[in-house]
Amino acid sequence: MQTLDLVLASRAPKLDDRPLAKRVGLIILATDHTTEVDFQRMVANERIGVYATRIPYANPVTPENLRAMQPSLTAGAALILPDEPLDVVMYSCTSASVVIGDAAVKAAVKAAKPTAAVVTPTAAAVSALKAFGAKRISVLTPYTIETSKPMADYFIALGFDIARFTCLGLTDDREMARISPAEIVAFAKEATAPDCDALFISCTAVRAAGVAAEIEAAIGKPVVTSNLATAWACLRLCGDDAARPELGRLMTLAYPGR
Repeated sequence: MQTLDLVLASRAPKLDDRPLAKRVGLIILATDHTTEVDFQRMVANERIGVYATRIPYANPVTPENLRAMQPSLTAGAALILPDEPLDVVMYSCTSASVVIGDAAVKAAVKAAKPTAAVVTPTAAAVSALKAFGAKRISVLTPYTIETSKPMADYFIALGFDIARFTCLGLTDDREMARISPAEIVAFAKEATAPDCDALFISCTAVRAAGVAAEIEAAIGKPVVTSNLATAWACLRLCGDDAARPELGRLMTLAYPGR
């Protein structure tokens, strides 16, 4: 049997301040199939790292079950690279951001990551729609009418005029993730009112970001999706201003919140 002499190096290695220059933390639902995939495709690169944690969530998608996630937000944020600062933290649930409230989500995240910018799909979508100058919008959600109503109220309260609001009536976010891209495009066409300025497709579970550019070509209007809006916000907050029109018109615009 060979005898090995293990040798300790003559010096400790020099360490970089960070493995990657920028850090984006994701707080995602335990049942989420889509957010991590979208962010690896749209956000992660040689300069930006994407780091995820999952928090408990129980279907069906109702205002009560969505609101029940609020107590988990601070602990979830704290688990992302513990004791290290993040540049951005994104809470990946559109309908929960409505019922919990953007400000309450921000406060819960900042309790654990005080220096991070906080992004929600709802606030990012509003910034995106404003960046397009959109005032009259169409909205497509995968939710029931009960769950969609607070979202309609959210946009109206922020001064948007809703030309058409379409709900697909699903109650399980895992089924929402299985809506095929072709079906998303088909429903997006139906959901777009002729006189609207832009279409918003809600839900971080829905694979709409991957077909946003295709939908824009079909309807001739800007498209904002939950994951496209949050990816755009996170990139811009990390100083990545590269135009990527293949992802949709939004990825050619500056971020007004920066």
